[in-house]
Amino acid sequence: MPETDSPHGEGYDAVFDYGDRTGYEPISDTDRKEFHEQGFLLLRNVLTEDHRAALEAAVDRVYAEEQAKGTTKKDGTLHLLGFLERDELFGELLTHPIAFPYMWGLAGWNIYTHHNHLDVTPPAAEPEKPYWGWHQDGYRQNSDPETMDPNLPRPMFSLKVAYVLSDLSETGRGATKVIPGSHLWNSLDRPKDLSVHNPDPEGTVEITANPGDAFIFDRRQWHSRSTNLSTITRKMLFVGYTYRWIRPLDELHPDVNGEWYQNRTPVQRQLIGEGTHTANYWGINWDGYVDDEIPLRKELKERGLLDRSVPWLR
Repeated sequence: MPETDSPHGEGYDAVFDYGDRTGYEPISDTDRKEFHEQGFLLLRNVLTEDHRAALEAAVDRVYAEEQAKGTTKKDGTLHLLGFLERDELFGELLTHPIAFPYMWGLAGWNIYTHHNHLDVTPPAAEPEKPYWGWHQDGYRQNSDPETMDPNLPRPMFSLKVAYVLSDLSETGRGATKVIPGSHLWNSLDRPKDLSVHNPDPEGTVEITANPGDAFIFDRRQWHSRSTNLSTITRKMLFVGYTYRWIRPLDELHPDVNGEWYQNRTPVQRQLIGEGTHTANYWGINWDGYVDDEIPLRKELKERGLLDRSVPWLR
């Protein structure tokens, strides 16, 4: 690909047309309010069609490789953790010019990707057995920081962006189900008998989306997978972001001398876990002052996007 001064890497400007979008356009107050109230945002037309098609082709290649290794499940599903290094296009998603502003706009500059997965879900071969899949992401993040007050919501800590590559515009195609506003609940009633099919909780919404759409959700959002009852194979890419002082869930092991790593921008290298020393992950230098050389903070500061009225953008 030809060289470019694009702040979000060379792949977009060289191949995909996102106009003058840089990935550093502040999100609107309306979107911020909806996210904080509902716990998720559905974004339309995030991927251009040629970009979506290229990502789908990359997913198909990775799926074939995993199938050849025997790592897909018997029913053909694939839930591949830490997929970013498997293709140049995946690495570029870290700073997607439309989705990335929501990551730093909602979580701030001291972030990185701790958890990312590639999902392929073929049509179900048989009716699903009784299953209760409702959960919040974060594992011990849902217990360790909790107070004794059940009405005090736990911290967000992380959020995900999910890129939709296949047609999920109708229900029954294996899309993610959520309960809007449930990110502020610390618990969800669980049916007593899980040996039978139970109805979804009241207020459940299945996120129907077109190819090229994306949705963003707070890790606290109560959500569940759904069964793919259609003839369409569901293909999704999920990229999670959290604070750099939180340990990774899916480890990346990039070859620092390899092409994939060398193609990453300073901001993207921060987002895959790079730091200069341990205190740097806490946003400071050893003198205890904020480190203005942290790539994403530096980028936002130079663009005048730091905002002391927003705690995570101070």
